[in-house]
Amino acid sequence: MARRKKRGRRKSRRRTTRRRSLGIRIVTIMAMLLAGYLVFLDFHVRQQFDGKRWSLPARVYARPLELYVGLALTPEQLASEFSALSYRSTAVPRQPGQVSRNRGTFHIITRPFVHSDGQEASSNIRVRIANGQVARLDDAGSGRPISLVRLDPVMVGSFYPSHNEDRVLVKLEEVPATLIEALIAVEDRNFYRHSGIAPKSIMRALLANIRAGGVVQGGSTLTQQLVKNFYLTSERTVTRKLNEAIMALMLEWHYEKNEILEAYLNEVYLGQDGQRAVHGFGLASHFYFGRPLSELGVEQTALLVGLVKGPSYYNPRRHADRARSRRNLVLDVMGEGGQMKPEQVAQAKSRKLGVVPYRKKAINTFPAFLELVRRQLERDYREDDITSEGLRIFTTLDPQIQWHLEQVLDRRLSGLEQASALKGDTLQAAAVVTSIQGGEVLALAGDRHAKFAGFNRALNAQRQVGSVIKPAAYLTALEQPDKYTLATLLDDDPLTWTAPNGTTWSPNNYDRQFHGKVPLYSALMHSYNVATARLGLEIGIKPIISTLQRLGVDHDFRPYPSLVLGAAELTPLQVTQMYQTLASGGFRAPLRAIRAVLAADGMPLQSYPLRVKAAVKPATVYLVMTALRHAARNGTGRSLYQVLPESLDIAGKTGTTDDLRDSWFAGYTGDRLAVVWVGRDDNGPTGLTGSSGALLVWRDLFARLGDTGLLQAAAEDIETIPIDPVSGLRADTGCRDAVELPFIQDSGPAEWAPCADGGSQFQRPVDWFKELFE
Repeated sequence: MARRKKRGRRKSRRRTTRRRSLGIRIVTIMAMLLAGYLVFLDFHVRQQFDGKRWSLPARVYARPLELYVGLALTPEQLASEFSALSYRSTAVPRQPGQVSRNRGTFHIITRPFVHSDGQEASSNIRVRIANGQVARLDDAGSGRPISLVRLDPVMVGSFYPSHNEDRVLVKLEEVPATLIEALIAVEDRNFYRHSGIAPKSIMRALLANIRAGGVVQGGSTLTQQLVKNFYLTSERTVTRKLNEAIMALMLEWHYEKNEILEAYLNEVYLGQDGQRAVHGFGLASHFYFGRPLSELGVEQTALLVGLVKGPSYYNPRRHADRARSRRNLVLDVMGEGGQMKPEQVAQAKSRKLGVVPYRKKAINTFPAFLELVRRQLERDYREDDITSEGLRIFTTLDPQIQWHLEQVLDRRLSGLEQASALKGDTLQAAAVVTSIQGGEVLALAGDRHAKFAGFNRALNAQRQVGSVIKPAAYLTALEQPDKYTLATLLDDDPLTWTAPNGTTWSPNNYDRQFHGKVPLYSALMHSYNVATARLGLEIGIKPIISTLQRLGVDHDFRPYPSLVLGAAELTPLQVTQMYQTLASGGFRAPLRAIRAVLAADGMPLQSYPLRVKAAVKPATVYLVMTALRHAARNGTGRSLYQVLPESLDIAGKTGTTDDLRDSWFAGYTGDRLAVVWVGRDDNGPTGLTGSSGALLVWRDLFARLGDTGLLQAAAEDIETIPIDPVSGLRADTGCRDAVELPFIQDSGPAEWAPCADGGSQFQRPVDWFKELFE
């Protein structure tokens, strides 16, 4: 019995020992797991906080408006620029972003801005506009004249990451002190004293909320809120709250308070802009007030702080009364904490919310142009770089021209539909406006409703181009001055061409008439199809295709004779590239929508300078331009001058396709080129020619843009000779309808027209003796 009891005690001790050993092992394993988990959390906290904290969308800016004496500008245009920039109208400007106006005189304090070529400081200036131009530009303080002032550019759009988050990063020193004071007073009064968590703050917040009669303080510290937003989800579980507390302690252990506060200011969720989440006080300031954080008043910063508790519930645009009450509670807390005097609190509470009307300005102000920008960016940057690295993209867009284009398109197309008894929104349009010397796209519309972010017809709609392609054929011919000049007579009699397979082609003129022998310039001026077709067959279709490619048209053309009459499908942008080379005197420059790209920190990444290549001799281009001048003034484009001033120098060409399906006009003045297409998406007939459709849009636009100077000057090897248009020979005072035409040196006709002094050479003794002795 004693031995059995002794064995039992030994077994019991062994079981106890095994249990203790197992317990120690379990505790050890749990401790190791816990330690490993803490190490993992610590690594996660530091890795994300030290690395790329946020995916930042790219910001896209228009050209900055540069003010100087002599700049063509109206007071209304300058006022619209300030409106787009959200400058505030005041009696006396006292800080950046403010402007006052007295008729044509503006007093402005411009905003500082980091442009693609460096920092532009804030300027206190006065601008006086008279007779459609800047008449004076002075320093508002000293009255001294200023040569040039550059405004901050209008932001026209953004490229967002797939999760549609957005933020405007701010540095702590850029944030108004009143905002920081209000945030700490309301959300975490002991922020600079606790170590990440503050158990006593829960009781303090409870008492504060009871005294205020509403929720003005929360129990979580700012550090915990940052952890929740930055690392975790918003689910309400014990595990999530425990992780939040541990990670808050870790964050406080590794980083300074100001680093944590700055991250919080940029991370906190403050609203929703459609599918775009508004994060951080920097973006919220633009979203709710239309201006930078540095320009807000104390009542506005109090409203933003109040939104931290519930951006949807206190949305000032939907629930103004709630937002006002919340703002006032924040102001009261600041007063109680000594951050504001009682009279300051009362004054701030008496002010309006000051929230601007909702608009999706920052997303897709000009969607068609943004698509072109993105297309050009994709040549040099990856998708992730474009959407998440915070690139700052400076473009060529001129908002003034873009606004004019949008207004003209909608009004003119509505008028065309009414005049033709077409159902509303039957007609569609696309247009591209460029600067001739710089090769920059100044404005672009891919839809008659330019704000519509759908199918971009300017870039993607391939439509038959009709007669706008004809200048390429005439240019090809005029490159052979020994055979063709502007005075060369072309045959516009009936033509039937037989293909190698036996099929025939018989082109006809638009007026269904034939015109016999016509000078080359007149055939282009009146857009005679038969004369052009015969010319194309004489010089060859392949050389014409080569000319189109030299002009910059990237397209796989088929060598059919009908090509010279426009049987090719091109986009408005491709047509613009062709005319850009013609308008610039034969120098091809790829159209560009981007000037420069900066990194998020302002460091230059890439510039997009003008790249020019000689494509066609300037003298030959000058001859074609002369014919297009005649087309605009006396030919198919003559209705331009029913509205535009006679002094405006225009070269242009209409285009009309079979059954009046496509209406085109391409035209240019001194430094601006525009191509307009009007048609239907179902490719049905519009009832419009190039002259009765697209040309009217172009005319309306340039009536708003005003005079832009003279066209290309004649090259040195150009001489001008009076020509009789009937015979194509030299004319003098005896020829009543003589036309002065340019010729490449020594290519003009030597013979005199029959109408010259009665048609007898022997009545010209000087010429007779000259020929005799030669």
